Amino acid sequence: MTERLGDLLVKRNYITPDQLKKALDEQKMKGGRLESNLVKLGYIKEDELLSFLSAQYRVPSVKISKMEINPSVVKLIPSSLSKKYFIIPINRVGPKLTLAMADPSNIVVIDEIKFMTGFNVEPVVASETEIIDAIKKYYGGGGNVAGLGTISFQANDFDLDDANPTVQADGIMLDEDVVDVDDFNKLVHGAVDNVEVVEGQQSSMDEAFEMEGPIIKIVNGILIKAIKLGASDIHFEPYERTFRVRYRIDGVLRRDMALPIQIKNAMVSRLKIMARLDIAEKRLPQDGRIKLRLGKGREMDFRVSTIPILFGEKVVLRLLDKSALQLDMTKLGFEESSLADLQAAIHKPVGMILVTGPTGSGKTTTLYSALSELNKETENIITAEDPIEYNFMGINQVQMHEEIGLTFASALRSFLRQDPDIIMVGEIRDFETAQIAVQAALTGHLVLSTVHTNDAPGTITRLIDMGIEPFLISSAVILILAQRLIRKICMECREPVKVHPQLLIDLGIPPDEVKSFPVFKGKGCPICNHTGYKGRVGLYEVMPMKEEIKELVLSRASTSEIKKEAIRLGMKTLRQSGIMKIKDGVTTIEEVLRSTIEDR
Repeated sequence: MTERLGDLLVKRNYITPDQLKKALDEQKMKGGRLESNLVKLGYIKEDELLSFLSAQYRVPSVKISKMEINPSVVKLIPSSLSKKYFIIPINRVGPKLTLAMADPSNIVVIDEIKFMTGFNVEPVVASETEIIDAIKKYYGGGGNVAGLGTISFQANDFDLDDANPTVQADGIMLDEDVVDVDDFNKLVHGAVDNVEVVEGQQSSMDEAFEMEGPIIKIVNGILIKAIKLGASDIHFEPYERTFRVRYRIDGVLRRDMALPIQIKNAMVSRLKIMARLDIAEKRLPQDGRIKLRLGKGREMDFRVSTIPILFGEKVVLRLLDKSALQLDMTKLGFEESSLADLQAAIHKPVGMILVTGPTGSGKTTTLYSALSELNKETENIITAEDPIEYNFMGINQVQMHEEIGLTFASALRSFLRQDPDIIMVGEIRDFETAQIAVQAALTGHLVLSTVHTNDAPGTITRLIDMGIEPFLISSAVILILAQRLIRKICMECREPVKVHPQLLIDLGIPPDEVKSFPVFKGKGCPICNHTGYKGRVGLYEVMPMKEEIKELVLSRASTSEIKKEAIRLGMKTLRQSGIMKIKDGVTTIEEVLRSTIEDR
């Protein structure tokens, strides 16, 4: 392609054959694109080259330096691709994305961007110099990875608590088997990394091509960038022509980069080595764990899960940052009355407390915060978890292994012979577990657990459906808590907004309060990555099992009847909890509508 373009430039008398030969020699020695070498050598002016490319490929030319690009448009394409292909999105109208390119004839790139973004791509030509300047302006500078183009890491992406922190990865089971990863300075400035492989895995190392160089840098960078961004999960996803990396931040998945598909096997192998998984096994799902040791004694755990998909193996890492775990119940977002009800329940000597909500709604954090408050030398606390996300001094935690018969039910039976005071069961999912948990609550123990239901009153029906008799439920259960996690408005760019009164009425605001009801929204700023949201907070529906509720349970009342009575007795529903947080300027109407259903 480059020679053909050079021949055309010679044919149109833009350059001489001798100049073309020297530019091609320069390209062979130092790399780079032919067009940029011709400009650098002074054989053709950049404006002349731009006009030629515009006419040759029949696409408009643009001067990026004279326009201001919307940051939301720039974010549609990862900086890794922009730097690799010398492209930058400059505008979007409806389904059409205008893409400035140094080489508008590159159909492969156009197709890749179209596949990745879902938009129809309209190429325009721009000078390579202006594209580079725009990339620096909108993405910031980046580091090269030999042979793999550029990736969107900057030195300050890795600046956490220490100017020169060291990073190590190790298996959760064998601390003596350590996979050493290079320090940050070498990672950022491009020195070669070394890896010491666990015994027995060297035979599979051939798959992880060039493992000692760029692959380790990329994996390290992705993990550390996730920590800095406050991500809860990292998704590594292979597709037919690209290897996509996404972060889940504040509950929402965001695409960060698309790496060359050629490195997918090496990337997955590197992650498997760090997690002590079998890198030769690609047909079955695997689970493992990575521990990173950062500067100043900070540690971060990553729970690793792999599954085989159409174009390879997908790897998902869950970040478990104990230092960021909020165990102070007063800071989780509870309303004052709800918190008082929960604290009164957890300090009772016997009974069952159930926390309900979808996956990722913060149930584990709520349970851990309750256990943290109860964790004293005078109490014997035992937990059954699958998996154990965080470990705590003073709490006896047991990891479930269903494949060898260690289930929630069998663990609970064993717990009762361990002289427990407080028992936490990760999840009640069947009759056997529910029955043993109820019996434990009735025989002098405080039991905490989770159930998957939509709201607190619905948990009663769920237990009855499992086969638990209503009289046992009314005797054992002392409180049920339902919760959701919603995004908080960024405090740096929060501003008041006006909304249609009917929207507030539909939300559940009394008509007489609509005019004075404050509503806020995040405008979007660099602090919140222009999303308008920063961090998350909980919505809580706390239902103490008062006598009136117990009577309804004994009479097998419907969920709606129990809910109405609970509201009458003072329970704040999830929707009401959300409305209070909107009024306090903590979150938006959209977040509450997305996470809660209308009260009936």
